[in-house]
Amino acid sequence: MSRARSRTLLIVGGTAVIALGAGIFAGTRITSPADAIARTAAPEASEVTVPVELRALNSEVVTRGDVTAAGAVDVTPETGGLETPPIVTGQVPEVGAEIAEGAALLEIVGRPLIALAGELPMYRSMRPGMSGPDVEQLEITLDRLGLDPGEVDDEYTASTGDAVEELFERIGYEPPAPDPQAEAELDAANDAVEQAEDAVEDAEDALDAAAPGPDGAPADEDALEDAVEDARDQLADAQTARDEAAAAAGTPLPASEVVFVPSLPRRVDEVHVRRGGQIDGAVMSVSGASLVVTANVDDADHELLAVEQAVSIELPTGEQVPGTITAIAEAEGEGATGWDVTVTPGELTPEQAEALRGQNVRITVPIESTEGDVLAVPLAALTAGPGGESRVEVMRDGVAELVEVEVGLTAQGFAEVTAVDGTLAEGDLVVVGDGGDGTDDEGGEE
Repeated sequence: MSRARSRTLLIVGGTAVIALGAGIFAGTRITSPADAIARTAAPEASEVTVPVELRALNSEVVTRGDVTAAGAVDVTPETGGLETPPIVTGQVPEVGAEIAEGAALLEIVGRPLIALAGELPMYRSMRPGMSGPDVEQLEITLDRLGLDPGEVDDEYTASTGDAVEELFERIGYEPPAPDPQAEAELDAANDAVEQAEDAVEDAEDALDAAAPGPDGAPADEDALEDAVEDARDQLADAQTARDEAAAAAGTPLPASEVVFVPSLPRRVDEVHVRRGGQIDGAVMSVSGASLVVTANVDDADHELLAVEQAVSIELPTGEQVPGTITAIAEAEGEGATGWDVTVTPGELTPEQAEALRGQNVRITVPIESTEGDVLAVPLAALTAGPGGESRVEVMRDGVAELVEVEVGLTAQGFAEVTAVDGTLAEGDLVVVGDGGDGTDDEGGEE
């Protein structure tokens, strides 16, 4: 019995010790409501400061714009004067090909369709003897291409026809054939000249062969001399008629073999025909080889922009290329707002142009910049004094000091400052806010 009682007492004692230890441990983990509030209360607020920086500031307008080709137009040849159906026989360009002035951009029934630059369309066939503004446009173009049309005016002369002939020969095609009736008239005029020359020769021979009269002069001398004079007059008239016929029989320019577009070179955007197909309307769509970027800005940015202002255009590759603002106009169309700004890129490589075409790109317009590094503080550091003066609060050895400043350029979230009353230097800590939650703003320190 004594052994059993001893074992019971040991068990009870051990249990008591364990319970006491658990109670002590639990007591250390119990927190009163007052203690909990004290432990979670926010620390005393402190000022958020950042250092004064020495940096260059740049004010700029940043926007985005769509890249398009300048002046897209449809090419529609004039085929009404053809005697056969307008079948495409060759020279069909590929999309993306560049069309140069004076080159064949298509072949129709074996004849070229030559691209020339001009505002007036090719609304009629031209031939020697014609005149008008379309003739003048043609001669200006021929002269620009280094082909000599004679005096540049509104008269289609034989010299104009010669220049047209050289235009076709330059691209490897036979020149257009003269009008058959004009050629027939020229043949007849040449025959008339030959007959008139024979008549002059006969009249002169008759005068020379006439027998002398009693006084030694040929009989009927006056009549024979009159005959010679008449024959010579008829020869002169025949020669004039021949020259006119020759001019009329010069090289013409059929309306179906030339198309005028406002400017060249251009890029082929779409092709609507195929070799062997028949033309019915526009054969292709071409756009200016030069690119433009169109962006839309609000009224605030519009006030900062001007025509001829330099810009920077970011290519999709990240490369920067220069450009110039070439037009600013109020946005038009249903629902349009703000201002449309047209930017023309500077000289581009073929690779850069292809990378830009059809893209939406970032445009940066520099507005103003400081001349090198200046003292700068965040805009949040500026406060207004009682008299409206600008000032910053500088922490020096834990003590706040108000320093009046003159504010210069503001850009990129910073302001250029110069101390007016007091001193301010790079690295000085200026107050930008109250760190009530015990944390700093990015880049600041307590």
